[in-house]
Amino acid sequence: MKKVLFIASEMTPFIKTGGLGDVVGALPKSLVLKGVQVKAIIPLYSAIDYEKYHLEKVMEGNCVQMGNCSEFFSVHRSTYVKGVETYFIEFNKYFERNGVYDDKMTHEAYQDNAYRYAFFDRAALQVARDIGFQPDIIHLHDWQTGLIPYYIKNEHDPFFARTKTLLTIHNLPYQGRFGADVLSYARIEGKDFHAAAFEDYGCINFLKGGIRFADKLNTVSPNYAREILTPEFGAGLDWLLRERQADLKGILNGIDTELWNPTKDIIIPENYSVRTHEKGKNENKRYLVEKAGLSSVDKPVISMCVRLAEQKGIKMLAECIEPVLNTMETQFVIMGQGEKWANEYFSSLPSKYPGKIAVGIGYDAEAEHIMCSGADFALVPSLYEPCGLTQMVSQTYGALPIVRSTGGLEDTVLNYNEYYGVGTGFKFNDVSARALYNTIGWANATYYDRPEHIDKMREMAMRKNYSWDKSSEDYCQLYNEMTGVIL
Repeated sequence: MKKVLFIASEMTPFIKTGGLGDVVGALPKSLVLKGVQVKAIIPLYSAIDYEKYHLEKVMEGNCVQMGNCSEFFSVHRSTYVKGVETYFIEFNKYFERNGVYDDKMTHEAYQDNAYRYAFFDRAALQVARDIGFQPDIIHLHDWQTGLIPYYIKNEHDPFFARTKTLLTIHNLPYQGRFGADVLSYARIEGKDFHAAAFEDYGCINFLKGGIRFADKLNTVSPNYAREILTPEFGAGLDWLLRERQADLKGILNGIDTELWNPTKDIIIPENYSVRTHEKGKNENKRYLVEKAGLSSVDKPVISMCVRLAEQKGIKMLAECIEPVLNTMETQFVIMGQGEKWANEYFSSLPSKYPGKIAVGIGYDAEAEHIMCSGADFALVPSLYEPCGLTQMVSQTYGALPIVRSTGGLEDTVLNYNEYYGVGTGFKFNDVSARALYNTIGWANATYYDRPEHIDKMREMAMRKNYSWDKSSEDYCQLYNEMTGVIL
């Protein structure tokens, strides 16, 4: 049986700030069904509900050497995720805080994040030793685990002599770039602090080092794997990724179809399938319109549930949303949180356009289910999108995506063909408010003028299979290539 150790900074259902947590929570469950033995290690953040997820302390007094000091920590365990033993590193100095990567109140990144995750990386390897789990593969995720491939390669620990490392890049621009003062604490040797490894204009770059030293690399959609080899999408690391192109693969993310399934979703008012989607969508839309304070069930509803960050195309939307509201018979439900100006701007719109738009600053998991089930369209106008889960979830619920043709959005949305009346969404290419305005208008006009096409597209979208089954099979194949052992 292949043994795989997931090490990550977040994992659903325990803690989540974005798609990374969803992937780390769902992929191991699918791998277990394919006969892989999976364990996972994450930090024990204050926000993790100890009682709900049945955590228990299993070790204390564990020790890891950091620079010229020893750090002592405790280890907790949960079997809440079926088939996946999850271990939690308790170290209050770094993880007993009100946020994960940044302060929940000020939204400012913690100044010691370099130290927090350098410690976590070394401590996670120590936990593997302490529990006696010798993995064939250590599956790592994003910059927060970027030091681990270096430790495996550089320290020649016999415990990990046969272990290979796979680094999954979920979002390339987030690289973990910090001052070089952490080098000593992180135990990175001076000979490895150079431009071909960790050094980045005098700073340390966690992800850059991970890319250099990991045995294999992957990212979360085939199209994004191609895009990041270019200067436009490579975030300054395209040259290094081109050097390692032979070791880079794109594997499309899946979604948790136990959690996201309109036929048995206990959150939504009315369950429905492809066969009963017309009645089900209508009932859920009626509920959403009422809850959101919108004016009409007869007008289309466009939902958007994203981080209000530049990557997600919110500046384009801010430039065109009022013209849309002034010229089109459509309605919006927006939920998200991010940049201060965006929080303030979008939250000001409901009072200016009563009955046309509802905005919730923050995130509510149940509200996202209601939005998916009740909306006609789901807006994802990203400047770049490594994979994206929103467009896959929305299709599963029959809400047709309006997206820019980039990354995983290009891979997962079939553009509407007016002649044949087929497709699963509406796509545009240009990074411009005009292009977004026109595409919203295209979807809106189709809703009113060609309702039979909308119905056909919903059926096509809901029939698509975005489960983790195919993606986990691709990961199994990649693990096989890395170890030369058939799973």
